[in-house]
Amino acid sequence: MKLVLDASAFFLDLSLSGEIYSAPAVVAELRDLRAKCRFDLLEQQGLRVIQPGDQSLSEVKSAARRTGDQGVLSPADEEVLALALDIGGDICTDDFALQNVAKELGIAVHPIQQRRAFRVQWKYRCAGCGRYYKEPGECLVCGAQIKRKLK
Repeated sequence: MKLVLDASAFFLDLSLSGEIYSAPAVVAELRDLRAKCRFDLLEQQGLRVIQPGDQSLSEVKSAARRTGDQGVLSPADEEVLALALDIGGDICTDDFALQNVAKELGIAVHPIQQRRAFRVQWKYRCAGCGRYYKEPGECLVCGAQIKRKLK
């Protein structure tokens, strides 16, 4: 099995088997000494850090727009999803937004400590006047912030 690790996987001592991958942006996020040591250990055991392709990144951004998670995913999250597409791997993460977009893309997810996320559709509502929009931003009527809410 091919597993693509999100940053959360480096904060715990997980028993991992098979081919293990991560993305450069994830490695750049590792600031905690324990997480860096865990990365070094996994790297010695065969962890490969690979930059995903532009086509996959484009697919991920499109899927994030469809699910309403585009404003929540970090560049590292996008790289994790794109890498999973590139290599045909599963994702190991507790991040619900990441899991939501992974489901949209048909990528299997293995939660680390949290429950598996349910698929979520978002709607966007102005915090000031209550009007609904298709995406976040600033309300055209009152100028207040448009916030993400569950459908």
